[in-house]
Amino acid sequence: MASEGVSLPLIHDLKKGDCSGRLECVDHASDSIVHPFHPIHSLRLLSKPHRVCDLCGRGIRGLGYHCETCGFDVDLHCAKYPPPEVIDMSETHPHKLTNLKERIEFDCDDKCGRNGDGYPYKCHECELHFHVDCVWHPTELKHPLEVNHPYHALHPLKPLTARFPDYSDGKCRLCGTKIDDRLFYHCSSCNFTLGLCCILKPPQPSLLNLKAHDHQLTLLPRLDSFTCNACGLKGDRSPYVCFQCGFMIHQDCLGLPRLININRHDHRVARTSVLGVVNSVCGVCRQKVDWTCGGFSCQRCPDYVAHSKCATRKDVWNGEELEGVPEEIEDIEPYKVIDENTIQHFSHKKHYLRLHDNGFLCDDNKRCRACTYPICLQSFYGCMDCDFILHQNCAGFLRKKWHVLHNERLTLVTKETTVFRCKACDRLSNGFRYQHANKTFDVLCGSISEPFVHPSHPDHPLYNISEYERCNGCKNRRFGVLRCIEDGCRFVLCFKCATLPQVVKHRVDNHPLSLCYGEKASDKFWCDICEKETNSETWFYTCKDHRASLHIMCVLGKFLGLMPTSTLRRWSRSYKVVLNNSVSRPFCSCCQLRCIFPIILKRLGTSSQEYCCSPYCAYEMSVN
Repeated sequence: MASEGVSLPLIHDLKKGDCSGRLECVDHASDSIVHPFHPIHSLRLLSKPHRVCDLCGRGIRGLGYHCETCGFDVDLHCAKYPPPEVIDMSETHPHKLTNLKERIEFDCDDKCGRNGDGYPYKCHECELHFHVDCVWHPTELKHPLEVNHPYHALHPLKPLTARFPDYSDGKCRLCGTKIDDRLFYHCSSCNFTLGLCCILKPPQPSLLNLKAHDHQLTLLPRLDSFTCNACGLKGDRSPYVCFQCGFMIHQDCLGLPRLININRHDHRVARTSVLGVVNSVCGVCRQKVDWTCGGFSCQRCPDYVAHSKCATRKDVWNGEELEGVPEEIEDIEPYKVIDENTIQHFSHKKHYLRLHDNGFLCDDNKRCRACTYPICLQSFYGCMDCDFILHQNCAGFLRKKWHVLHNERLTLVTKETTVFRCKACDRLSNGFRYQHANKTFDVLCGSISEPFVHPSHPDHPLYNISEYERCNGCKNRRFGVLRCIEDGCRFVLCFKCATLPQVVKHRVDNHPLSLCYGEKASDKFWCDICEKETNSETWFYTCKDHRASLHIMCVLGKFLGLMPTSTLRRWSRSYKVVLNNSVSRPFCSCCQLRCIFPIILKRLGTSSQEYCCSPYCAYEMSVN
């Protein structure tokens, strides 16, 4: 069934009186349209990554139409050829199907296996729903039989649908994106293929873009290998070229920003046409940078450079161009120095803090207000008038900082005492936190920056990798880990293992326990806390004479990040955080086992003594 389509000034009319159906020239796509499936607002033509067409469910490559009010998206094909309101598909279904023209969740009766979320067709007699592209195949639409395109004057281009020629790479000759196989134009004599995007809105033949280059640039519409002077990466087709100085640039590098913030560096970085730092390494991917090409560099740190593509990744840059935006000068230092042993921390301005160099011998009641870990053989600042304590290291955490797991700057929050779950390590905490919008990190994970050196891998630094990797500490697969990038070394740490305390105190031993990074052993080891076998190849805690191997979970428990004596409201109930240090360990009201973890929760507001040893048990108590 053919569709009438949307009345768009996309292509010039066919030549009158010419039965060949030939398009003599190509015009630009309309900048805005009103679509029959979204008549309440106009749609604007733009190129925005990571969008999906709301009608057909396909990913939008390059240009598409978007409603800034509702977020409605359609690709170029569904914009020009919208699905019909009613479909008669009597060969496969006995009744007519009507498009609902509203977004709903549904089960597709075509058994396609995909989630139903969109604008479905519905059979009102059978009460069945179908995806648009499961029942509508627009192969009969009347497309121009030939297109004379300005970038291929030798031969006209002819429309093809559903199948690429075997010799084609399936990409548009001009923009290099993978072509939507529902409709594309092709010249078999020259193996020249264009997608609908570049048919309707071809790139400019020449342009002057002073943000990209000082001279006029000309499009070279051909397959040819080149190195982009803006990003230093290889290209295989249709660059813009400056014939005056030999400058070549990818089309998608024309819009690179001039001045940005990235989450791998504390200062702004600016784009430069020649990096000029010999033997330099990208601050994001840690790979070698071609110093003769363009990229981003820091004017404060002469050696810091980054590939253009790395600096503008969506997990590195927040998308904001800062050229012309004055840089705010903020005081992000966390304390003022009173004398060589005394400071005034911004979170505790009413009293001064005094430095203690040698720490306590692991006193559970002396805990850092920032990380909530006990003071254990570590230098710390103690308040001269009250019991406020900060590890010396925690006292130095900046009030604002960038973090590799978030591309907006984080703020150190010290007054909030509600419980949160750290986005990096997934632990519960009510200590200090680094926060922006809905992203919250505890101060230990939030303070990690690159390069990161851990005692378990002292020879090489670790860098954040946005991939799934298996952690060397816990042996679990995690996303967004810290990895060694040296050749042949695959050492990986998750944020949870990277922030485990190196030394802890537990009632099972009179001496402090040290974190052991696993070892090969033929003998079996048993945990003295839970009395179950341990895996010596995973990390564990051990005592002074190394005769014990204790599970990390048994030593630390599930509530390591909660401050004892604090109260919290969670799982629809109120609890007090208590140390499990009595002579007789209480029973957990959920699992009915004695609580073995060092910190547990005691339920408030009940006459009976109700305890829970883990978040799982607390949740089960709340629903039962």
